[in-house]
Amino acid sequence: GQSTGENSDVYIRPVAMFKDPFRRGDNILVLCETYSPDDTAHPTNKRASCNKAMEACKDEHPWFGIEQEYTLFDYTGKNPYCWPKNGYPGPQGPYYCGVGADRVKGRKIVEAHYRACLYAGIKIAGSNGEVMPSQWEYQVGPCEGIEMGDHLWVSRYILCRVAEEFDAVVSFDPKPIPGDWNGAGCHTNISTLAMRQEGGMEHIIKAIEAIGLKHKEHIEAYDPTQGADNARRLTGLHETASIHEFSYGVANRGASIRIPRQCEKENKGYFEDRRPASNCDPYAVTERIVKTMCLGQ
Repeated sequence: GQSTGENSDVYIRPVAMFKDPFRRGDNILVLCETYSPDDTAHPTNKRASCNKAMEACKDEHPWFGIEQEYTLFDYTGKNPYCWPKNGYPGPQGPYYCGVGADRVKGRKIVEAHYRACLYAGIKIAGSNGEVMPSQWEYQVGPCEGIEMGDHLWVSRYILCRVAEEFDAVVSFDPKPIPGDWNGAGCHTNISTLAMRQEGGMEHIIKAIEAIGLKHKEHIEAYDPTQGADNARRLTGLHETASIHEFSYGVANRGASIRIPRQCEKENKGYFEDRRPASNCDPYAVTERIVKTMCLGQ
């Protein structure tokens, strides 16, 4: 985080390293935690408290997989990438997982980002075009514990660096274009060892119901404005649940939490929290989840 002018030192402590896909060779990218002069975690450092929570529940082996959605804009940051200059593209429908220059905008950026993440050692697992044109998603995981936040933050950095090469700007705003256009989320998939083992559905339901009792606390942790950003996205429309209500269901993309059909069939697996916003801090999200489902806080 940025220090104040009158007290201009912030201590940085290296916590994770990745191969540098831009300079290559022996160069590395170093992720650091930030600390204030009094040796307390800087207010922007959500990793410190998240790491404590992960250590407290490490015997449960919490795994995460995050689906990072984002929107590409031109170099001004105001006009969606390759949208018509004086209007809008056609309505949503043909763009999701689309192919063809009339439906897909920015694939070179997406592919370059994917290759850069693979080189760096990021646990990137897939990518796809999203419902709104110039909107994309990539998946990171499975990652255990604190590793989830580390890999997602560095993948975001790499994405913004790659976009520079194309004179493009990456927006993580959860509702970058108002109106009848999908917002952008950071769907978070979660499991513990008990959930992944035979009969794990019992533990999945127990965790979901515990999370439902703390809906407000989770919403406040799922974007950097304690829910104000997400309120523009979680309207009950465009494959979202209302921010004011908690729900869950099997294969239901309109619920707060979705249980995959395969997991219901196998009676074990994981669940997906669809509420985190695209601009969330993954440390805050994963910390809140394990505090609720593992630590009972």
